Amino acid sequence: MSTADEDDLSDDEQAGLELIRQVGGIHQSDFWKELEVDSRKGSRILESLEEKGYVQREDTVYEGHNTYYIEPVYDPRDLDFSLLMAGDMLSPFIGDEEIDATSDQFSQWIMTLAYEEY
Repeated sequence: MSTADEDDLSDDEQAGLELIRQVGGIHQSDFWKELEVDSRKGSRILESLEEKGYVQREDTVYEGHNTYYIEPVYDPRDLDFSLLMAGDMLSPFIGDEEIDATSDQFSQWIMTLAYEEY
């Protein structure tokens, strides 16, 4: 599913998308409350955003009711991968493994960064 041009969104859709991106994910009923719209209008906004590829909805149970959990869909071109970098090298702190700060590999990486700066 490809994302459309955000300029094509209505004011309500823009507000809804901004809310979802800001919170990172929200239950459908909370979405309606935050936007101060009724369930019918809220559903139409979400259906349109999903159809255009901006959000994804997942079935869930929330406060004892079947509902949807809405999350933003990010365009990979919008992601800032520079946060993963240290100089021109991938940071060794990326991942789920522990880093041994006393290892030769880690020391070599630190020295390479230090010498690149000067």
